[in-house]
Amino acid sequence: MTAKEKKVRQEDKNAASAYLKKATDNYEQMLAAYHASNWNAATTLAVQCAISSADAICVQEKGVRSISQDHLDVCDLVKQLPIKDSDERSKQLRKVIIKKNVVQYESRSARKSDADEMVKVTTRFYQWVNEIMQ
Repeated sequence: MTAKEKKVRQEDKNAASAYLKKATDNYEQMLAAYHASNWNAATTLAVQCAISSADAICVQEKGVRSISQDHLDVCDLVKQLPIKDSDERSKQLRKVIIKKNVVQYESRSARKSDADEMVKVTTRFYQWVNEIMQ
């Protein structure tokens, strides 16, 4: 059996800053929603921030981003980056993306505990990407 081929799109490395801008916008709004006790918005924005952050670092380092229907595939791209701590950071990204279906597609509203965890992990991931890209 062969390994599943990851779907990626080649991107100009200069586009990395545009993805980081999206991540930053989502990060700032995630924090605002969190401080307003809007758990649904905070968790949804956490997912968007994490994915845009991953796109930014993958484009900067490898000139590609994931276009797979399976958002978890981006975790493998991050893990393969030639950057210190990329393996650990890919695990953080995975934690956020795994919650995506719960917070965006299930009928129950996000809880404070969901937001606490997702905001914390997303913040760590976003700040790591932001530091590397500076």
